[in-house]
Amino acid sequence: MTHRHHILITGASSGIGAALAEYYARPGVHLTLWGRSEERLEKTASVVRTKGASADILSIDLTKADDALKSLIEADDQIPVDILILSAGMADIRPHNALAESAETALRMSMVNFATPVAMSTEMANRMAARRRGRIAMMGSVASFHDLPLATVYSGSKAGLGRFSTALQAAMTPYNVRVCLIAPGFIDTPMSQRLDGEQAFLVPVDKAARKIARSINQGRGVLVFPWVFQLTRLLEMVLPRPIAHRILRKLDVMQHPENETGGN
Repeated sequence: MTHRHHILITGASSGIGAALAEYYARPGVHLTLWGRSEERLEKTASVVRTKGASADILSIDLTKADDALKSLIEADDQIPVDILILSAGMADIRPHNALAESAETALRMSMVNFATPVAMSTEMANRMAARRRGRIAMMGSVASFHDLPLATVYSGSKAGLGRFSTALQAAMTPYNVRVCLIAPGFIDTPMSQRLDGEQAFLVPVDKAARKIARSINQGRGVLVFPWVFQLTRLLEMVLPRPIAHRILRKLDVMQHPENETGGN
């Protein structure tokens, strides 16, 4: 089969990653789909194959960055990657009556949300720059704009990824490699479905996938949606920090146990 485009998506077993795989699926496109659940990945692959794309899957744990880098290099050596979409993410909030998240959770989340995506992005940026073409998209969060007492590691890891993304964008633009930071609010995915509490402006996953794909294809540097979260970002910037923290400490969200690390 002749491949016009090769797209590698992490977190493709569910959520945004699976929706983006389906969006991009068409004849001439090869999709490399990564996730934790081989069974769910095969379901995603089956859907995209019915739309004429070819696909292969890899069950992988992104806390193991060396394995992820090795697999990324192998995939790019076989078919050069045109678009790298780092959709996999881990979300967690502090347990009830705990003062903060556990150290074990903090380490796992930092690897999945920050360290491994950064390593994969730098490897792929160097390869794409040599080819003078490519797209890299990273899944951040509007949580990165706020000091969330209930989710210090999640908001912090996404904030780090956001700054890395815009810095990499500055470095790669002269080489025709576009880097896109996606910072969504609540999307109707398994990740958000674990939460008990108000999820303002919840976006259907298929609508979110279309919006994200358009931004990637256009080479847009940053996408924040829904639009109301651009306003909350500005509001917190102008509020004195003690007042902002007092408001944020009043947030009351509970979370069901996690079954799988997957897309946002």
